Amino acid sequence: MELAEKLLSGNKRAAARLITLLENKDLEAFEILKKLYPKSGNAYVIGITGPPGAGKSTLTDKLVKALRKRDKKIGIIAVDPTSPFTGGSILGDRVRMSDLNLDRGVFIRSMGARGHLGGLSESTQAAVKVLDIYGCDYIFIETVGVGQSEVDIVKSCDTTIMVMVPGLGDDIQAIKAGIMEIGDVFAVNKADRDGAKRTAREINMMLDFNKSDWRPPVELVVAVDNKGIEELLNQVEKHKNYLEETGEKEARRIKNCKNEIIDLVQQKLMSILLDKSNKEEMIDVLAKEVAVRELDPYTACDKIFKELK
Repeated sequence: MELAEKLLSGNKRAAARLITLLENKDLEAFEILKKLYPKSGNAYVIGITGPPGAGKSTLTDKLVKALRKRDKKIGIIAVDPTSPFTGGSILGDRVRMSDLNLDRGVFIRSMGARGHLGGLSESTQAAVKVLDIYGCDYIFIETVGVGQSEVDIVKSCDTTIMVMVPGLGDDIQAIKAGIMEIGDVFAVNKADRDGAKRTAREINMMLDFNKSDWRPPVELVVAVDNKGIEELLNQVEKHKNYLEETGEKEARRIKNCKNEIIDLVQQKLMSILLDKSNKEEMIDVLAKEVAVRELDPYTACDKIFKELK
């Protein structure tokens, strides 16, 4: 529990250590998180998502620097893709935010996705709680940038910034469902390129079909030159105020907690199912039977659940 006391006192090393233990499924670390959970819920969580090469890391870097000028304590969780072959991750976001490492008011944590779908790491939500308890005012979560499937970010954030860039391809990319529907604020980065205004116009046309009381704003930014950053941050603040004034913030957090509980139950069921016992051997046997069409996968699933009872 010494780790818990250090975390509450704002010790950066304690926060880093606890996140590592949680990633490694350390039972004692989860006990610490359970005890300190009532101390969380104060940080405002901002998600940064969008396609690869959109400039998410650079944009995050500039937004954090703008908030540091307002004397805010910031946490950053940058999720990078993990190799399906070696299990390793480049963690390149740390490179793009290298100068923030010297800022004592900023905590940066890079995480490998470790095969977890949806653009986030399995331990992302636990890391958010640690940084919240650690005392961050704002926590940024940057997804891996895998494309149209990384919609899990909306389950962990208060405000989601969707980063788009001109010249991604055919126009229909701008109106695809799923990833486009989770944005609370849109940023068209690299707006000094040809076609930036057109991209913004297409996004606005798509948003005409939005039936929510909140119409997501679309801002043109050039993150590398620090242009449009304050305007984008002001839009995030407007969305924050909207959520608080309408009660949507509490409703959104309740929904996120429900999703988290369901995810944890699913993870626990999978760990029970795939533990190093005869169950794994049973799955191997069933897999062979399904492959040669002696058994169908639905009956195989039923057999496994009968074993769990």
